[in-house]
Amino acid sequence: MLPDRDTAGQTGGSPFIHLAAVTKSYQTGRRSIAALQDVDLDISAGEWLAILGPSGCGKSTLLNLLSGIDRPTSGTVEIDGLDLSRMSEDQLARWRRQAVGIVFQFFQLMPTLTAIENVRLPMDLSGRHSQRDRAVRLLQQVGLDGLADHLPNELSGGEQQRVAIARALANEPALILADEPTGNLDSAAGQRVLGLLAEMWRAGKTIILVTHDHNVADYASRVIEMRDGRIVSDRRGTEHPTPTTDLLRAAG
Repeated sequence: MLPDRDTAGQTGGSPFIHLAAVTKSYQTGRRSIAALQDVDLDISAGEWLAILGPSGCGKSTLLNLLSGIDRPTSGTVEIDGLDLSRMSEDQLARWRRQAVGIVFQFFQLMPTLTAIENVRLPMDLSGRHSQRDRAVRLLQQVGLDGLADHLPNELSGGEQQRVAIARALANEPALILADEPTGNLDSAAGQRVLGLLAEMWRAGKTIILVTHDHNVADYASRVIEMRDGRIVSDRRGTEHPTPTTDLLRAAG
């Protein structure tokens, strides 16, 4: 049975994601800037976690550490039993391709590739060739099967973000990381993207979403709020209505 908002993420046992005393500092000239300060965080498999806070609070830095794109200055980042700090760059790249789907705020589609080629790219990089049928199904899932052969500059912002979501799902990752996925979209396109994330969550994916928008955060099953590189609150999500299929069709 698909999880609902009351049961998703409450799987018991060891946490799927474990952060212990994580600090991240950047050197700027003779100054050291602390982006994260002694962050402790456990996330269960199947949770939809929203990381909420203003610009500069450390939320995107935290997402980069969870993706293995960046490394902590000190502390531990473990995901599904793997200590990311002990992995080489090549190991991290392979792990990311196989286990993580990333949805970027600015889409990050390859401009010279069509929608279906962008979706197929992670599969090709992972050695899963001849996956056109799966790419077609993913584009159908996000409502873009009729635009498979269009280049990104022929798509609206909302359509490009849906291609990015299909691409994030290409290798069937257990973890989806979304950085301000509705930040550059109008309200209708944003609702559609939130609905797609809700469908992924109900299908058992672990979703971590970064946002500065309280309305977007309220779709999550759990919300942490950050200030000055620290977690200042941690709560269950409010009972905000999840976008329905009918609403998504209407948002079109």
